[in-house]
Amino acid sequence: MSLVERVQGLMNQAHADLSELVAIPSVADPRQYPPEECLKAANWVVDRFAQVGFTNIGLHETIDGSKAVYGERLTAGPDAPTVLLYAHYDVQPPLDDKAWHTPPFQLTEVNGRWYGRGAADCKGNIVMHLTALRALGDDLAVNLKLIVEGSEEQGTGGLEDFVEKNPELLRADAILVCDTGNAAVGVPAATITLRGMVNVVVTAEALTGELHSGMFGGPAPDGLAALIQVLSTLRDAAGNTTITGLEHDQTWHGAPYPPDQFRSDASLVDGAGLLGDGTVSDMLWARPAITVLGIDCPPVVGSAAAIQPRARARLNLRVPPGTDAVKAQDALIAHLQAAAPWGVRVRVETEAIGQPFEARTGGPAYRALSAAMLEAFGREMTTLGQGGSIPLCNVFAATYPDAEIILMGVEEPLALIHAPNESVDPGEIARLALAEARFLQRYRT
Repeated sequence: MSLVERVQGLMNQAHADLSELVAIPSVADPRQYPPEECLKAANWVVDRFAQVGFTNIGLHETIDGSKAVYGERLTAGPDAPTVLLYAHYDVQPPLDDKAWHTPPFQLTEVNGRWYGRGAADCKGNIVMHLTALRALGDDLAVNLKLIVEGSEEQGTGGLEDFVEKNPELLRADAILVCDTGNAAVGVPAATITLRGMVNVVVTAEALTGELHSGMFGGPAPDGLAALIQVLSTLRDAAGNTTITGLEHDQTWHGAPYPPDQFRSDASLVDGAGLLGDGTVSDMLWARPAITVLGIDCPPVVGSAAAIQPRARARLNLRVPPGTDAVKAQDALIAHLQAAAPWGVRVRVETEAIGQPFEARTGGPAYRALSAAMLEAFGREMTTLGQGGSIPLCNVFAATYPDAEIILMGVEEPLALIHAPNESVDPGEIARLALAEARFLQRYRT
């Protein structure tokens, strides 16, 4: 039986694996879900990878309280290269349950796609690894190490610290960071740049307590209105992110992202325009981008005729390669404080920060992967930027400067990762499992 046939024959098992894993609500935030769910997912990973030959496999505590799964399969001999396989088992919360067309923690097939929280990001990549390894059996030319983390979506740095404290444990010649994806279904890609990120919480405080809007409205400053005015200064009329002291005119020189495809992928409502004065690729992969993730203020239903003394917002700033994330953070904080109107107090607290990343390409691992992708997809692999942030990649690069770091995975625009109705195309799992399997057969340093 050919490798292609073995992968196809394993797709029912892949569906069963993903069904079990998606059913575990492994959100690494104890304020929302019990920590026992993450532990259950971690143990599931331990069990399944033990079944495909990994030894010395178990859970490792990290500084943020999450459990990382580490295992190894060092059977190819000391002269063979070592490949580290990465994924994460924690997921984003489902957000609005009512916005889901299917139960978020029940894998459901609709029009050929498999829906559920984590189906693509990143449990689909765990299943992709398993499918590739099951198809290979003992036909491996490399030594393998595995690291699957449990707090990637929280950005709390547990695995980053673990890598720095255990550099020899995870040392490898090639690192497959499987938490990105293709340009479109069936279009193979390796991600070569990542934007960094800065998360902050900004609070605007104008009064010591609520005041009746009829008795005091007009001269009394409004904390919520002040916050809205501060936030409005972060973009210009064209939608460009305009933070004082931060460049916003960079250009992307790689593969373009066609505007019509982006409109479709992003599901823009009729009449909505694209933001910024650059191309889609410029805006996504080369320039800073600010997003308001949430606002604490009274809901419409139940609100009173009162002036709000304070309000706060959680902001996410994506930082392009070539810009230092610490400098971007400092610029954002200074901008928010300078934009405070009417003498209101503005406080800014940093939640998380991660530097942008740019991979080195052209080495033997990239060449082997490119050939494997061509065989699996029937078309040449392209290279992409990625708007998301994976701070771990910079830690890998600093800790293992000679390793080739390859970002790939089953996620693509239709997957709607981090949003309601996340899904995965099972064909992507099959093709990428085949590509990974071929890579593991053929990679030589």
